[in-house]
Amino acid sequence: MGVQIIMLIDDLAKKIENWLLEQVKNKGVKGFVIGLSGGIDSAVAAALCRNVCPKTTFGVIMPCYSNPEDAEHAELLAKSIGIEYKTVQLDKPFAEMVKLLTGEDYDPGKKDLAIANIKPRLRMTTLYYYAAKRESMVVGTGNRSELTVGYFTKHGDGGVDLLPIANLVKKQVIEMAKYLEIPAPIINKPPSAGLWEGQTDEKEMGITYEELDRYILTGQANDRVKTVVDDLAMKSMHKKQLPAMPPL
Repeated sequence: MGVQIIMLIDDLAKKIENWLLEQVKNKGVKGFVIGLSGGIDSAVAAALCRNVCPKTTFGVIMPCYSNPEDAEHAELLAKSIGIEYKTVQLDKPFAEMVKLLTGEDYDPGKKDLAIANIKPRLRMTTLYYYAAKRESMVVGTGNRSELTVGYFTKHGDGGVDLLPIANLVKKQVIEMAKYLEIPAPIINKPPSAGLWEGQTDEKEMGITYEELDRYILTGQANDRVKTVVDDLAMKSMHKKQLPAMPPL
């Protein structure tokens, strides 16, 4: 990274950390609880939280019919930044929920979003359990790129108390990860929500993060990208709003 970029990222990191410290003080909590997916977003969010509350940032690794590499990377991250963590296996409760709802055994190769979204909702429940026990806040890992197009599960990974990297597009998250010395395997892996086998963010969205970030930051994109982004943003608007109420 060039000197100018390092200075910019350093300034962003300090602003986010100061904000996180204010949240802890204002909410009267002891620290943070964050789900560690093995991906870059949770790694950056966890490292920033660690810088603010080194002894009370708690990571939870929640495999759920996941690629084993994800849990390995999550553990690598927790150890590299020196935070307390716990692994909670969610395969069994997830499979039981799928069986209860569908009457069928879970098929990992099936691309069914209604089923896949049970995973992040189970994780949300798990995180709030630990947050309550530890008098902490649940930290979300959504970035500006994902939030713009609604690339998160309502009441799943969207069910959080704080979103520390919500103003960073994916490119900035990558720069922040390098600045925070996140392990290279985490930075270099293709972004994925782990919803089903072979799933990646860019395949599911139908555009690349580079295209998305450029459109967000400059307003410039070809017609296809503009259509995809604008359509996704419109359809996911409800995810970023409070429940609708009649104007009585």
